[in-house]
Amino acid sequence: MRFISFAVTAALLGLTSATNSSTSGLLKANGVTLGDWEAAYEKASAFVAGLTTDQKLALITGSSVSSSNGNFSALEFLDGDMGLQNYFFVSAFSLSSALAMTWDRDAIYAQAKAVGSEFYNKGIQVVAGPTSQPMGRTPWGGRNVEGFGPDPYLNGLATGLSTKGYVDAGVIPGGKHFLLYEQETNRTSSGGGGGGGGGGPGGANDKTLHETYLWPFYDAVKNGLGAVMCAMTKVNGTYSCENSDLLMKTLKTELGFPGLVWPDMNGQNSAEGSALGGEDYGSSSIWSTSTMKTLLSNGTLTEARLNDMTIRNLIGYYHVNLDNGLQPAMQDQDAYVDVRGNHSKLIRENGAKSMALLKNEGTLPLKKPRVMSVFGAHAGPVMGGPNAAMNVEGSGPTYQGHLATGTGSGQASVPYVITPYVALTIRAAQDATMMRWIMNDTYSSSGGSTLIQEGTDSTAVSPSYANYATNSDVCLVFINALSGEGADRTELYNEDQDTMVNTVADNCNNTVVVVNTVGPRLLDQWIEHDNVTAVLYGSILGQESGNAIVDLLYGDVNPSGRLIHTIAKNESDYNVELCYTAQCNFTEGVYIDYRYFDAKNVTPRYPFGHGLSYTTFKYSDLAIKTPSATTRAPRGNHTVGGNSDLWDVVGTVSARITNNGTLAGAEVPQLYLGFPDAADQPVRQLRGFERVELRAGQESIVTFNLRRRDISYWDVAAQQWLVASGKYQVYVGASSRDLRLTGAFSLRVKA
Repeated sequence: MRFISFAVTAALLGLTSATNSSTSGLLKANGVTLGDWEAAYEKASAFVAGLTTDQKLALITGSSVSSSNGNFSALEFLDGDMGLQNYFFVSAFSLSSALAMTWDRDAIYAQAKAVGSEFYNKGIQVVAGPTSQPMGRTPWGGRNVEGFGPDPYLNGLATGLSTKGYVDAGVIPGGKHFLLYEQETNRTSSGGGGGGGGGGPGGANDKTLHETYLWPFYDAVKNGLGAVMCAMTKVNGTYSCENSDLLMKTLKTELGFPGLVWPDMNGQNSAEGSALGGEDYGSSSIWSTSTMKTLLSNGTLTEARLNDMTIRNLIGYYHVNLDNGLQPAMQDQDAYVDVRGNHSKLIRENGAKSMALLKNEGTLPLKKPRVMSVFGAHAGPVMGGPNAAMNVEGSGPTYQGHLATGTGSGQASVPYVITPYVALTIRAAQDATMMRWIMNDTYSSSGGSTLIQEGTDSTAVSPSYANYATNSDVCLVFINALSGEGADRTELYNEDQDTMVNTVADNCNNTVVVVNTVGPRLLDQWIEHDNVTAVLYGSILGQESGNAIVDLLYGDVNPSGRLIHTIAKNESDYNVELCYTAQCNFTEGVYIDYRYFDAKNVTPRYPFGHGLSYTTFKYSDLAIKTPSATTRAPRGNHTVGGNSDLWDVVGTVSARITNNGTLAGAEVPQLYLGFPDAADQPVRQLRGFERVELRAGQESIVTFNLRRRDISYWDVAAQQWLVASGKYQVYVGASSRDLRLTGAFSLRVKA
């Protein structure tokens, strides 16, 4: 596209003093310093200045426009985080929840950049991602698998790094779902509109909204978020896509978000409400030319707001340099344009990094077992696949095949699936292992059939869990849990699968369970069985899933994944259930997942952050460096991503990590802070982590940087992030409950 360069005044764009208020949400009228967005803003402003009203209305409803300044082709939006949906010759990546389980910044960024490159090379401009939320307020949420987990710090870093990866690949990141979209039940206007989105008296209070659900969007906006998808639900009684407090004040002014807001499916409910509330891209049937011109003529919609909407539709395009003419043209879905490169290697590596070893009594890694039996539908391929028509009506509760992708908006276009059965067969052939299998969760051998004719020296045996488990050196049981867009989970454990595990374990003294799940999956039905000797647990790993799992089982990769949610002993241990009323109140506040378990001293089966290794690590030499005093409120410029000094490093915590075992491996030391009482915070919360790879006997000093925002709390009265005076507790450990080192520092706050 070619543009004529000329100066554009605020008056020309309609940004008069009448709109210059701190809560207007209009770019250049809310005091936000655009920084590296400035050049994109100038380009977008110049182009908009040459458009007629009809052309502006066409552009904000997804049509291409031509003007004296040049031509603009409508943006193409597409799901999703796992790769392009409904396309041939693309990759199926791990889901976001699996990626978060790596606790690896480099892995998170690398996958996002790889996903973004596939979008770019297929000619798509906007990724409907990253997906920060649903975060996992309730473990029964149907789409928790699509997000980065319930901890705002970890979720925020993953969302921010993914945003940066998409930007660096040359596409526009479209963060979702904004905001408080935490369940599928009643998620749409036809179901009452309140669903997972708060609402009613109380809803989600301001402190909860900022400290938990809004926190990750700060990271995303700071790292270049160019679009935001507003949810179908209501927030505190108002539709998300019409909520001016949420969109114009909080997102566009407080966070300084410069990009466009577009609605989730059926998220736009009215022309006036959505235009004034903060939506920038919408339906041509709702924002028809006649309707919008009527709103303009009677003064309901100002020219300033229309210009703002149009600029926001363009600014992300310029910010990621899509105007340089280098992006390939949009490809047909089945065109033979292979954009995968070597991404299969990355998918396999990240899949292995993400799986958490929860239990190991010396069984793993496997060493050329003589007889190995494999159980469960999750070990092998589904009857027909790998892809099926997209389902947004929910799914599960289990999948009768190897679960390698999600459903609905979390469904990838899978080119192939390496199942555990395939990867294990190849390994068994190499090791001369005898391998048996029953890939069914409810199998019985009522007919007494055998694999081959029985004889005196025959290897024949009636196929059953008990018979195959007996006399095996190792038994591998594969189980999964599935849910997806459109419906919430109906169970956190499955009786058929648990019966299978127990039956195998009753007959095999070396039973290994492999779990791939869409959220917390309870294990207490069999975890204490004497013969369950190891458990490998993870999310959904994409097309190389079986290879990644077998890499871990045989020790080609040392496990280093960590839980991003708490696994409870009982369903009743979780404090937030599904909400069945039209509007839901988030009365638990910030106390979800481990923050609730810690506050109420509930003992989990496995805590947030837990994961074992085939080696061991020693923690020592805690060191804390912080200022003795700081200002109570931030004083930095109001920038894209909030006050600039919220991002300043104000202190460090370091510790020495030593691999005192016999194998090379990776540890993930985690930093948790306890705040002074005045901040009204949970007992402790994550404020740092690093993944460090160490050879046997090697040690490293790991340093956690504390940003100002990491020691801040949201003050409702001041409507600002403040720092409290007092003593801060410091904990460094291997999980939220395995705290190896403790210390403290004190801060004195100045006015």
